[in-house]
Amino acid sequence: MKSLRSALTILFITLTTLAHAQMKLALLVYGGGGDWYANPTSLKNLAIFCNQNLHTSFVPQEAQVEVGSPDLFNYPFVHMTGHGRWALTDAEAKNLRQYLEAGGFLHIDDNYGLDPYVRPALKQVFPELELVELPFSHPIYHQAFNFPNGLPKIHEHDNKPPKGYGLIYKGRLVCFYSHETDLGDGWEDPEVHNDKPEKRLQALQMGANLVQYVFNGSGVQ
Repeated sequence: MKSLRSALTILFITLTTLAHAQMKLALLVYGGGGDWYANPTSLKNLAIFCNQNLHTSFVPQEAQVEVGSPDLFNYPFVHMTGHGRWALTDAEAKNLRQYLEAGGFLHIDDNYGLDPYVRPALKQVFPELELVELPFSHPIYHQAFNFPNGLPKIHEHDNKPPKGYGLIYKGRLVCFYSHETDLGDGWEDPEVHNDKPEKRLQALQMGANLVQYVFNGSGVQ
């Protein structure tokens, strides 16, 4: 198993070095009843935005990958969203942990209603770790686009300030959880939510920061 994990880590590093040729962003398919499919146009638009602004070469249409599938290891960046329940089997939790330990990265974006299930599920994956709020000085806010005050506020939800939390394993950020912002809604086609152009731009810019953070090597060790 150790040699497999080492090989996977090398694979992730190789993929980032190859400038993401014909790679896809991935959407996490999960069980429990939550609508993992909530934002059907979001990752497509984020991929196009990254191609235009980060000089990546993502295929616009995202991959959809089940949390317990070995295919998870094919995608260095996996995005998760939804409004409802997220539940993991023991096998799924083990697979997700091995993926994150091997160099993978999970972005969880609460689409309003997912929050009560995030921490219990992540505890199942990493019982020894706690989600911590990342300081505004964290590099994830200062990639191609500068966000000196942390996450932008895209949708109101409970009218609370947006929060960015991280799960840090052996000094590496393996999971970023964005709460009270709804980046994924901001990535969707403009007519879906009718967000103001500046809000949608902020959402896409922050999404690009997440992608760049992972693919420039900060998210792989």
